[in-house]
Amino acid sequence: MVRSLAGVVLLALCWLAPGPTKAQTDMPVTLTLRGDETPETIRKLVDSLSAGGRRVEIRLGGPEAAPAPSPSIASPASAGASASSTESGVEAIWDHFVEGFDHGNAAIPHVVDLPSDWGRAWATNRNGATGPSAGVRILAAVAVALAGVLIFRLATAGWFARRLEPAGPEFTARLVASGYGLLQDLACIALALALARLTRVFWLPDTDLAMSTFRTAANGAAIGATYIAVGRFLLAPGAPVRRLLPLPRADRHFWILTVYAVVTPIAVTSALVLQEVASSRQGLAGLVALTSTAITLFKVWWFFDARRDLTVLVLRYDPVPGPGLRLMAAITPWFYMASAIAIWMVGRAAPMMSGGGRFVEAASLTQIIIVLAPVVAVGVTSLIACRQAMRAAAAPPPPLTLAAGAAVRAAAGGVVWVGGLYVMASLWAGFLLGVSSAQFAAFTQRAAGAATLVFLGWVAIVFLRAFFDAYTPQRVVSGPHDEDAAVEPSVPSRLATVMPVLRGVVLASVFGLTGLVVLSRLGVDIGPLLAGFGILGLAISFGSQALVRDIVSGFFFMLEDAFRVGEYVDTGRLKGTVEKISLRSMQMRHQSGQIHTVPFGQIQSLTNASRDWATIKFNVRLDHSADIEQARKTIKKIGLALLDDPEFGPNFISQLKMQGVADITDSAVVIRLKFTAKPAHASTLQREALKRVYRGLNEAKVPFASNAVTVRGGDGGSSAGAAAAISAVPPPSPLAPAVG
Repeated sequence: MVRSLAGVVLLALCWLAPGPTKAQTDMPVTLTLRGDETPETIRKLVDSLSAGGRRVEIRLGGPEAAPAPSPSIASPASAGASASSTESGVEAIWDHFVEGFDHGNAAIPHVVDLPSDWGRAWATNRNGATGPSAGVRILAAVAVALAGVLIFRLATAGWFARRLEPAGPEFTARLVASGYGLLQDLACIALALALARLTRVFWLPDTDLAMSTFRTAANGAAIGATYIAVGRFLLAPGAPVRRLLPLPRADRHFWILTVYAVVTPIAVTSALVLQEVASSRQGLAGLVALTSTAITLFKVWWFFDARRDLTVLVLRYDPVPGPGLRLMAAITPWFYMASAIAIWMVGRAAPMMSGGGRFVEAASLTQIIIVLAPVVAVGVTSLIACRQAMRAAAAPPPPLTLAAGAAVRAAAGGVVWVGGLYVMASLWAGFLLGVSSAQFAAFTQRAAGAATLVFLGWVAIVFLRAFFDAYTPQRVVSGPHDEDAAVEPSVPSRLATVMPVLRGVVLASVFGLTGLVVLSRLGVDIGPLLAGFGILGLAISFGSQALVRDIVSGFFFMLEDAFRVGEYVDTGRLKGTVEKISLRSMQMRHQSGQIHTVPFGQIQSLTNASRDWATIKFNVRLDHSADIEQARKTIKKIGLALLDDPEFGPNFISQLKMQGVADITDSAVVIRLKFTAKPAHASTLQREALKRVYRGLNEAKVPFASNAVTVRGGDGGSSAGAAAAISAVPPPSPLAPAVG
């Protein structure tokens, strides 16, 4: 039973890619010779290829013919046996696919012979010769298995129902809840298989077609039920609260998966059962050609229908996806469509090749890897991220811990991907590249070394990116700034300001060093590359002197800590709040909203208005009759009140006070006020101080100066005469010369 189950698993996972069944032993293998082989070599080749009853066709090739292989390569035990004939490389696989496709199409008309073959074989069953017929016994066994599953689900429904509700929205809680659902489904499958085996022993004791059919069908049903159980585990149809795979339209895709899980085992088990009774292998080959093509078209349609959903799923795991992730998300559905077609092509080519079963096994394992590797990688990284988030909720971790956590997640997911890619390379390199075992061992050793270096470099890059991002100030654009709103001091440290500049330099260096080390590991001489990069650097330094000047000036600005992100600076021509610092320039946002990009080399002098403290001085004009001492006392009280205010007091460094009389003009006595405050709040405090000073001086009866002009005269006549004299003076001509 285990052997039969393994056969069903293999065929189901390769998606009906037909393997080397008995029908395939009747198909010829073509051996192309150069013409200079010895008779002994040809005899060994023919004996090796004709093992198992295969028919071998020998052709004499011309100048373009592939070189004849050695007898050791022609041995079936050799991993690269495809080099022994035209079954080597991509071109050979294509030729065999064309032959297999034509052979399968030609065999389709013979499918009509299979029902009669089945009827004749079914009539010879020993089970059911007396008592209930074999069909009745099979139906009874199915009914017993289904009844046992139903009783088990009803008996355990309450226990599982309490555990299928996740304790929270976290991934760990959803994983535990979905795990209980998977446990229930797998227990039902195991119980059904056990009951089927038990009833088969008692009701189908003889080895005949009925027993073989029931056993194969039971194993195929178990495979289909496992597909459905895994779909319920990942997609949780009808219960999005415990869904592990956030695939859009998850319910729709689950029902499509259910259809696939029902149809595929039926097609596979039919082929396996008919293989034992078919009188003509042509009919079986035609059936396999029809079912494999139909299911492949179904899969291609499914992936095409889910193309947008798969794209969204890939982009979901990065809040700010880069161009690489966007490209991968765009090609993911097309990759799955291409893989389904490629596996189908391998299945059509396998019957025409010597050792085609190895190709089918490679195709089936490839299908497992490309489906399970992303799911396992995402599951492992999500589980680690959930654990780290739970620890971070208790106590915010430092940047180094955040970076180490990101590196651990990347390493865990990367191990899954690297392992899958290594297995795929091991499966297909020998077939497609046509190398021998020794050559393949050397190739895999170099490739494994290079892959290890790439993996370590990638983990280091993830660690450094997370470390720099933890220190990098977040740039949040939320529209125009409200000057009246309370502003929290958010100027980052000097390290946080320098980190974005170092980030690009360090990451580029790691990228470059990793690439050079990998090339050196693969046997590439990197000496000329280093020399070329050196010459290129000199050419850039001579041809882009302005760029070099900007970089050097920026380095010294950073070294002297002249400004930081979030500070308000004035470069003489432009002013604004620093929002971003790069290797050669900085970006400032003006208070009216414009963003100025200023290269460091163009900054001759720079004024920083946001460092440490700011002293604000402003004038108030009083009337000549105002009591200056009363004004001083009033302003002092206002300054003390501002210090006691819970909203404004913490932002004062020195209280508001009157310095004294700054000037006396014809119409006013000018007094000067000042206070010292934190730079980010200086303008807000000045507006509040002016409002309170105006209200306080009015309440203290201290008059403000007026711009009105008062003309005083001795008597009315003289005043009238003066007014008449003034009105008699003609206005000056714009062409008249200036006097004095």
